[in-house]
Amino acid sequence: PALEPAHALAHVAKIAPGHIMRLKRDGSTEARCYWDLDRIASNGMARGDDDVPGVLNELEALLRDAVAKRTIADVPLGAFLSGGIDSSTVVALMQAQTTQPVRTFTIGFTEPAYDESPYARTVAEYLGTDHHELVVSPADARQVIPMLATMYDEPFADSSQIPTFLLSQLAREHVTVALSGDGGDELFGGYDRYRHLDRLRGVHHRLPSPVRRLVAAVIGGIPSERWDRWGEGALGRLGPADLRRRLGHRAHKVARVLEASGVDDVYRAMMAAENDAGSLVRGSTGRPSGAFEGSGLSGRSGFEQAMLMDTLTYLPDDLLTKVDRASMAVSLEARVPFLDPAVFEFAWRLHSDDRVRDGRGKWVVRRLLHRHVPAELVERPKMGFGIPVGEWLRGPLRSWADDLLEPSLLAEQGYLDPVGVTDRWRAHRDHGDDLVFQLWPILMFQAWLSEEVS
Repeated sequence: PALEPAHALAHVAKIAPGHIMRLKRDGSTEARCYWDLDRIASNGMARGDDDVPGVLNELEALLRDAVAKRTIADVPLGAFLSGGIDSSTVVALMQAQTTQPVRTFTIGFTEPAYDESPYARTVAEYLGTDHHELVVSPADARQVIPMLATMYDEPFADSSQIPTFLLSQLAREHVTVALSGDGGDELFGGYDRYRHLDRLRGVHHRLPSPVRRLVAAVIGGIPSERWDRWGEGALGRLGPADLRRRLGHRAHKVARVLEASGVDDVYRAMMAAENDAGSLVRGSTGRPSGAFEGSGLSGRSGFEQAMLMDTLTYLPDDLLTKVDRASMAVSLEARVPFLDPAVFEFAWRLHSDDRVRDGRGKWVVRRLLHRHVPAELVERPKMGFGIPVGEWLRGPLRSWADDLLEPSLLAEQGYLDPVGVTDRWRAHRDHGDDLVFQLWPILMFQAWLSEEVS
């Protein structure tokens, strides 16, 4: 099924990915699908063999061709390089096909927890690229925020839009076209949540619906604040350290997953930044419909269903939108080799063992990259392309957020519930709760709205 072409503006709709719109002489329109990724994925057959060299050779040939096609340009070109698996693979295959150093670009941050530049530098040095690196300060990043509402034309709330713009700005100083590694996780099983969905699917099969609903009611009936207190106490010490914070949010998410009636609902519950986002929107009724309802993958594993759901929603509506609009804001063209149709079709023919082995995703892509770059240079824990927005909202961005979230303004606008929004803002701002994922979408909507009415 086509993605729902929803838009924030009345009487405005989007053309869905893989579709073409025909405007007739009488003023009517007709949409037609010319590339149905759902059908292609659904028709993909598992290889069912252990011919690892054959799989690697085919992937390398396809990706080499995809990269070569996207390096055809009569203007200077280069590539984004984070030092991770996907961008390193793209750069390695670019460099393998030219005698000139590929121009690569990365940005670093003064906060070590968010800085990937040392990894990118190491890969660039090994491959011999013409590497360009810029370390930006928090002040540099914050200067981008006032531009976001107009840059994206509609409410858009992935905070990594900020470093993506800064990276594009750096690249545009040297090139006009840049290749990106986006799409590798969605096609080759790079996210941990895909495995989690399979596990949760197993829980659904083992527990009868009445039992699941009862457990969900017990977990969800305990206030989030009490879960948080337990997480900071003895209960939290029983589990991994990274699960102790926001334990209430996580516990209520588990409750929503247990209540879910199918894999679509489980996926929504897992991906939601806000467990009950509908309560914040005035007039909201029911749950949102999804582009993946009716998908032909009902007989596939939860892992593969989650991959397809990401490819139908998260990839075009978040990642590709983020890169496309941030790059075009500085007149830079971003090209994405992993989403070449031949590579896409190959990925959906893979056996599950070619995606995940030893608990790690993107196995076949990793093996391909190791042909060009030593494993020790690229094998590291996955980092998000993020910035410390949550900390900034309590500091230098506090007055900006206070103005956008003023209760009287929210009440006058009539879109969001002032009480619910204010409760979350105060919990984050004054009490140290980490609610940046819930607040950033609200702030981006408010910033966009202020531009629309000004």
